[in-house]
Amino acid sequence: MSARQFAQSSRLRGGRPFPLGATWDGLGVNFALYSRHATKVELCLFNERGREVERIVLPEYTDEIWHGYLPDARPGQRYGYRVHGPYAPEAGHRFNPNKLLLDPYAKQIVGQLKWAPALFGYTIGHKDKDLSFDKRDSAPYMPRCAVVDPAFTWGRDTAPATPWEDTVIYEAHLRGLSMLHPQVPEQARGSFSALKQDALLDHLRQLGVTALELLPIHAHVDDQHLLERGLRNYWGYNTLAFFAPEPRFMSTSTIAEFKQMVACVHDAGLEVILDVVYNHTAEGNELGPTLSFKGIDNASYYRLADDPRYYINDTGTGNTFDLTNAGALRMVMDSLRYWVQDMHVDGFRFDLATILGRERAGFDPSGSFMDAVRQDPVLSQVKLIAEPWDIGPGGYQLGQFAPGWAEWNDRFRDNVRALWRGDGGQLAEFATRLMGSADLFNHKGRRPAASVNFVTAHDGFTLNDLVSYNDKHNEANGEDGRDGSDNNISFNHGAEGPTDDEGINTVRARQMRNMLASLLLAQGTPMLLAGDEFARSQGGNNNAYCQDNPLTWIDWQQAASPAGRQQSLFVRRLLSLRRRYPQLRRGRFLDARDEQGEGYDVRWLRPDGQPMEDGDWHDGEARSLALHLGAARQEDTPRGPEHAHLLLMFNASHAPQAFVPPLIDDEHWRVLISTIDGAPLQADAEGHWPLPDRAIVVLSSRRNRHSDTEG
Repeated sequence: MSARQFAQSSRLRGGRPFPLGATWDGLGVNFALYSRHATKVELCLFNERGREVERIVLPEYTDEIWHGYLPDARPGQRYGYRVHGPYAPEAGHRFNPNKLLLDPYAKQIVGQLKWAPALFGYTIGHKDKDLSFDKRDSAPYMPRCAVVDPAFTWGRDTAPATPWEDTVIYEAHLRGLSMLHPQVPEQARGSFSALKQDALLDHLRQLGVTALELLPIHAHVDDQHLLERGLRNYWGYNTLAFFAPEPRFMSTSTIAEFKQMVACVHDAGLEVILDVVYNHTAEGNELGPTLSFKGIDNASYYRLADDPRYYINDTGTGNTFDLTNAGALRMVMDSLRYWVQDMHVDGFRFDLATILGRERAGFDPSGSFMDAVRQDPVLSQVKLIAEPWDIGPGGYQLGQFAPGWAEWNDRFRDNVRALWRGDGGQLAEFATRLMGSADLFNHKGRRPAASVNFVTAHDGFTLNDLVSYNDKHNEANGEDGRDGSDNNISFNHGAEGPTDDEGINTVRARQMRNMLASLLLAQGTPMLLAGDEFARSQGGNNNAYCQDNPLTWIDWQQAASPAGRQQSLFVRRLLSLRRRYPQLRRGRFLDARDEQGEGYDVRWLRPDGQPMEDGDWHDGEARSLALHLGAARQEDTPRGPEHAHLLLMFNASHAPQAFVPPLIDDEHWRVLISTIDGAPLQADAEGHWPLPDRAIVVLSSRRNRHSDTEG
């Protein structure tokens, strides 16, 4: 296209610097782009066939924002930017107007990235590497931004607003959850429309979870090296557009599909939590492509090293987003508010959240981003969950986030795995983890719910693989087994992988129930990995980030099998207990040394019924103990659950162990739930309860008003 055809359009007006992005007002579209160091910004318009039809210079520059108003633009208009400025990598600037750039505020992305040398601001293979300058046009290989119409009728949509102490999180991948479900229409599988289907929502509701946490759904990029191996960035932790849903997750042409999905999930009584990645982008390091931020204002959006040619890499992905910069911080805050206010999501889980709180001098729970969120009238009212670690200096910050945040508790994960594997010296920490990890979170008025407890997550073994493999088996990833953690704290119980040995399979099933019970009976916020409720496997792959295939898709045939149905029923019973008995989800920290009591009597007991003493806690060979939770006060249980004493008996030993329960007003103890197969457990003639090896039993001191047991 000639320079004449790309001349300044006379119909473009000055417009407004806010809001940023492309905003349809019913008459036209206002375009606004932040760039502190640019010298000129061109708005590029495309037709639906992908051809660039017009290039217009934004006429105004106000407070570091370039802007213009196009009265004849409409929703659906495809666009991108070309940004002019110095190409001086040694000074941190990488402007190259030959590269089409995505709007950081784009609400919809159309098409997929096609890897080509033209996507890079420098000439690949040049002796000067990234100091060279590439003049090829990248537009043929880039996706487009699209102007959206934000209008949507939400009707009666109401956020469930589940209290933290009642919250149970179900972590899932949108695509993996639905690709193999027989009752989800084929055209809806892998898309937001799948979560409008009753079959999926009924499963979650009946299971008893309260929040669906989705792995990243923001538009992201598949790494070239993965595509060359026939793989994909399945997990999606490679974000490029923080306001736009991933195009592959849409079965329709509008973002209304996402809003419809949220409305349906809310109607089922469930919250929607998004896993978000604001710590880095898909543009990599100095040798990565120029797709958006790098070409718009590299020195403002990224944390650069002392030599600004290079990037600080606290993420392990090549770059780190700079939230100490006002423009970058504003973009992240605007993105979060957009997903809450316009898209109605209920909260966020922040990947590598330590980075978000890292100032120039290190992690600060009162840093720019943390304080901005804490005082924000919108974001301070939704669920905020931190992954409290990264690979940067001082990167492990578990328990150190500000009030108002919950955190993934990997110490809960590791302790529960080690205890049930049979490792010694775990009881003292297990007691602390079971009671909400007060050592980590009991400060500044934080509550037990701040501890997001989990045994498995998307990153690592599934629950089935945790009891079936001693070692990771990641050969399918094409990295010769170098990827993924070697510290899985797993145990195969006698055979590596699937086996026909009935004895091994019996132990594995019980161990899965033991870990599920430890998770769902603990104080704090439990998080369940999708498919663990019916023992799905990933064949021992503990880093399946690149596997978009049946290896990672939920096997709903397994869910329908007798073993799968039995385990799902067990999870349902556990969550029913959790709802019924407030002792299992208290809103404040309490242990046996807390004299306030809050109407509860909490005691740790040895199997012989005597109180645990210091020597018992430090006995490295001890693997059994009991937790007595006294009855709740009447005023603490307005919804009418049982006012009963509970006794939780844990035998992680590989040998049987008899337990002596305390005497409670001459009442009889009865089984509420047990991880033991076979005949119902009963007390012997002396009132002792004989537990087999590796088992959990929960007793109640009084008759349930509905039935004697939980089934």
